[in-house]
Amino acid sequence: MGSLTVRNLGEDIKKRLRLRAAANGRSMEEEVRLLLAERAAETATEAKPRAKQSTKPEPPVRETATRRVLLIISGGIAAYKSLDLIRRLRERGIAVRVVMTRAAQEFVTPLSVGAIAGERAFTDLFDQASELDVGHIRLARNTDLIVVAPATADLMAKMANGHADELATAVLLATDKKILLAPAMNPRMWANKATQRNLETLVGDGVITVGPNAGEMAESGEAGVGRMAEPLEIVAAVEKLLESSDARAAQNGPLAGKRFVITAGPTHEPIDPVRYIANRSSGKQGYAIARAAVEAGAAVTLVSGPVGLPDPPGMKTVRVENARAMLRAVEAALPADVGIFAAAVADWRTAGDAVQKLKKDASGPPKLELIENPDILATVSKRKTKRPKLVIGFAAETEKVIEHAKAKRKRKGSDWIVANDVSAEGGAMGGDDNAVHLVTAAGVESWPSQSKDAVARQLVARVAQALNGKAT
Repeated sequence: MGSLTVRNLGEDIKKRLRLRAAANGRSMEEEVRLLLAERAAETATEAKPRAKQSTKPEPPVRETATRRVLLIISGGIAAYKSLDLIRRLRERGIAVRVVMTRAAQEFVTPLSVGAIAGERAFTDLFDQASELDVGHIRLARNTDLIVVAPATADLMAKMANGHADELATAVLLATDKKILLAPAMNPRMWANKATQRNLETLVGDGVITVGPNAGEMAESGEAGVGRMAEPLEIVAAVEKLLESSDARAAQNGPLAGKRFVITAGPTHEPIDPVRYIANRSSGKQGYAIARAAVEAGAAVTLVSGPVGLPDPPGMKTVRVENARAMLRAVEAALPADVGIFAAAVADWRTAGDAVQKLKKDASGPPKLELIENPDILATVSKRKTKRPKLVIGFAAETEKVIEHAKAKRKRKGSDWIVANDVSAEGGAMGGDDNAVHLVTAAGVESWPSQSKDAVARQLVARVAQALNGKAT
């Protein structure tokens, strides 16, 4: 019924449904079934008095993180550490889904796990809501890495012998992804010959381990090798595996061997030692483009103005404060195949650098003389040497967006302009979503409102087409 319902929906509704399903970690069919069930429940209670409903619109659906981990928690006392592990992974932008064994639920609850992971924990192999579309196979495949923490002696034995008697073991048997085990058990159980045989089998099958460590155990008077690795140790192993996986994918990506220079964020132009001219740019769009280019195989230099974002992995990040420093960093990064100038560079700065803080006095506000900053996009676009093959600028407009973007492309000499509405109603500057227009010599492409990550991937895909001679 879910598939039939989806086929009969309009394209716009299908798109919104696809984004909602991705954000909730479900298939489209499962999302349809849950929506129908919710509507049926509402219909059944429509006759009852209702509290006044808020008119505040729901926040837009966000796409999931680009890197995904499936965490399997088995039934050991170290399961409590898995709550911190989930938090640490999510801090690093890694999406975490969780499968819990029956025994794991004796140590931590699905409610606490789901609250930290941001979506419900999966516990039942025969869950009707997920297994109608073979949920355990989907869990096994729709991830970049599977982590088992803690991995008990019992679960390791089942894995080594191909058991599939509950959801966790069925997922482990059905996956074609890398598996990282964090063993945790009593020292005598770890030293037992059966456990060591099972470990040897698993390692021979390509399973990777982190730990166990030596030390005191949770049980009184017990010590030795068997403590689960600490969450940060597991996180380090996860990041290393994901980075190596990203590197292998990048080697075969459509932009392998290409060099990019990308700018992002605002610039801060000093007025005096404590004040500056700036704007509301968050840098999110430029950072998203840099990540997407790396995922596609490019070697990226990211020149960033002052933002509150961490350095993205897999690229060189150069942090600067003002427009003049940004231009120097960009020119130092040339030659490059592609230049993407997403930074919101301040157009003006004050003439002269005040050494002391400007004081307020009876004479009124100080007279600030403004001079024009260097135009980074125009400077690079009009270079006689070391000009990137493809130069892309951004136009942040509040009115006549396409008209102004077309004029800017000609005036600056860039190949493309990505234009967006940054008025308060648009919400693009500082927000997580963006609706852009791609202006080229061939015309204008208007893209729908979507996450900045999705905009970045679409733009990078267009760049790859252009470099391969399939687009202009």
